[in-house]
Amino acid sequence: MVEIWPGLHVGNELDYENTVRHQTGWRVVHACKEPYHRGALGYRTPLVPEEHPEALVARRGERLMLNLVDMTDPAYIPKQTVDAALAFIHEALSAGQRVLLHCNQGASRSPTIAFLYLVAHTRRFATQTFEEAELEFRVLYPGYAPALGMREFARQHFEEYRAPRPA
Repeated sequence: MVEIWPGLHVGNELDYENTVRHQTGWRVVHACKEPYHRGALGYRTPLVPEEHPEALVARRGERLMLNLVDMTDPAYIPKQTVDAALAFIHEALSAGQRVLLHCNQGASRSPTIAFLYLVAHTRRFATQTFEEAELEFRVLYPGYAPALGMREFARQHFEEYRAPRPA
């Protein structure tokens, strides 16, 4: 688990299960379908019915569970899922709470969302290209190894998420 911004920690499933789960004062984004989104909704089929109101995002108190899997095609990464995670993180950090953003391995989904949080809510990468910002993010979180779909999603939406540039 690495704190990449004050209060924002990125990690993997074991960071949650072995550490954060047993502590108070944390908000958690589970950026993985298995086992958290499935567990929250209790579906047994491979897919949750699309008409379910929490098909993409389920909130249970201080936890947000995303129906998010690593795909090679960014078209299968729902933007509203990433947007919900960014809003949840921003709400928590603005309230002075600690956040753990994790996926199963802590390499693709959670660090990509953390990267996009920094793009959207800080000026950290305000003057950089996507490639420059991504290289700098790797210094903050060396375990960043996004799957093709997550990386391409971030690249496609980089300018859209980017915080206003300084004049």
